[in-house]
Amino acid sequence: MSQSVGTPPATLTPPPEVVAARRRRRRLAVLRPAYWMPFAVLLVVLGLLWQLGADKLPYLLPPLGEVADAVTRDPGYFLHHAWVTLRNALLGLALGFVAAFVLAVLVSELPVVRRAVMPVAVVLNVTPLVAIAPALVVAFGFGPEPKLIVTALICFFPILINTAIGLRSVPREVLAVYRSVHASRGELLRHVRIPTALPYVFAALQIVFPLSVVGAVVAEMSAAGSADGLGTSIQVASSMNNLAVVWAAILVLALMGSTLLLVVTVLQRRVLHWHESARNR
Repeated sequence: MSQSVGTPPATLTPPPEVVAARRRRRRLAVLRPAYWMPFAVLLVVLGLLWQLGADKLPYLLPPLGEVADAVTRDPGYFLHHAWVTLRNALLGLALGFVAAFVLAVLVSELPVVRRAVMPVAVVLNVTPLVAIAPALVVAFGFGPEPKLIVTALICFFPILINTAIGLRSVPREVLAVYRSVHASRGELLRHVRIPTALPYVFAALQIVFPLSVVGAVVAEMSAAGSADGLGTSIQVASSMNNLAVVWAAILVLALMGSTLLLVVTVLQRRVLHWHESARNR
């Protein structure tokens, strides 16, 4: 095999100066009012609606001032619990990603594995994982293992489906060219199938990165023995009717999920600079 097999299939990598110019244009676009003004206006409108809702429904929404006071009064409390939730989310996501990616490769390469695994994966996807969390506590104890398993299972299915579709989306013409030079199955996987699947993988990651936070919170709420984490803090504050802390924790979770989505989006642009989706941004 020649070294040319390392090039992403059916793509033309733009020159470095073109890539740099596009990045400069994106950075400058952020400074334009047309870029950030719609979001700023939306935030103001949502803040006004929140305050109106707090006046009309005081048992549902606290004033924004009370939420901000809850965070600034004890930021260490929220930082500690946010770190615990983030750690569980990322570790669970890592476990789910590795398992789903390896299984997606097997599913795409071996039809017998695909026929055996995919029905089980579909059943697992529609199973309410909250219901099995107590059983995981019985099996693994009160440590982090049940929370990591629940988070991994929540992230597993989107990664498996997207990666399997991506690995099988190589055009037949491209496969014919590589097979004409007697490329092995491993070379096809490394140089053709995986590069082709990367856009699908990143599409799945854009879903599961924020979803991993949801999974970690669900696991903290449903797995007994949790002492830390934002899910636990929400439960404790809710039992004490402390709406300010409840909503402060929810807003921290929203910020955490948005940050993770931003990170994976930036990473996607860096890794897939050769792909059509990056050139159209």
